[in-house]
Amino acid sequence: MTAPEPETRRAIRAATPAPAGPSSRAGRNLPVAIASGVTLGALAAGTLIIHPVAFVAVICLAMVVAVWEMRQALSEGGLFAPFAPVAIGAVSMIVAAYVRGAEALVFACALTLVATLVWRVADGMTGALRDVGAGALILLYPCLLAGFAAMMLAEPQGQWRIFVFIIVTVFSDIGGYAFGVLFGKHPMAPRLSPKKSWEGFAGSVFACAVVGAITIPLTLDGPWWQGALFGALVAPTATIGDLIESSLKRNLGIKDMSNIIPGHGGLMDRLDSLVLVVPLAWFALRLIAPH
Repeated sequence: MTAPEPETRRAIRAATPAPAGPSSRAGRNLPVAIASGVTLGALAAGTLIIHPVAFVAVICLAMVVAVWEMRQALSEGGLFAPFAPVAIGAVSMIVAAYVRGAEALVFACALTLVATLVWRVADGMTGALRDVGAGALILLYPCLLAGFAAMMLAEPQGQWRIFVFIIVTVFSDIGGYAFGVLFGKHPMAPRLSPKKSWEGFAGSVFACAVVGAITIPLTLDGPWWQGALFGALVAPTATIGDLIESSLKRNLGIKDMSNIIPGHGGLMDRLDSLVLVVPLAWFALRLIAPH
């Protein structure tokens, strides 16, 4: 049986009723979303405590899932990225970044681009350029960006650097959500994310600055004001990351990247802010806490 066209699939999803359950003003099933968020946080914290390599394995697994989600999403727009070379390349890029640093990350990315081209062309030339472009997009976003997390982890106090990066970025979402629900009146980008407000953005900046001012002195021995400045820079970057994915999903006519995380949607719906913040965090934390 022939699979329905992307427009038909979007129409089917639009006509399918949302699952019942208690939801917040921001449209989430709050108890389920909190439980899922706590579980993901415990996984990240647990692997950081066990050993850096365990966290590298988590990054690799997350990127394989992200490649699958991005490939599924882009297929709604008629773009079919080759899965195998991109997924294998994503893992290779993360491992190379952890073991050998930035040059190895770029080299692994370049080799994966070539492998993706060869793999897709071997399957026929029709639509090959389009599909290779889709594969290149996935390699750059999120896989190349995630490589900065592996490089950060390999540095002195790498586990604390990752902890600071994650906790400050997560509080961008928490602060934005809380302030948006309580005070949100002025939409920030109604065509991309109708529930995102300027009041919520102010909450993101405030929460990130406070958490940065607390965590930087406690974990990396940096001054509080540098932590606050770091948080103030993280908040708009995280917001832009969220808006980028919202724009991508709106263009493709989908609500979530997948439904594998209850209360949240897809893994990329949780990683959208983190993957854009991580290069900033890698660079900023090197200035705050030099080797």
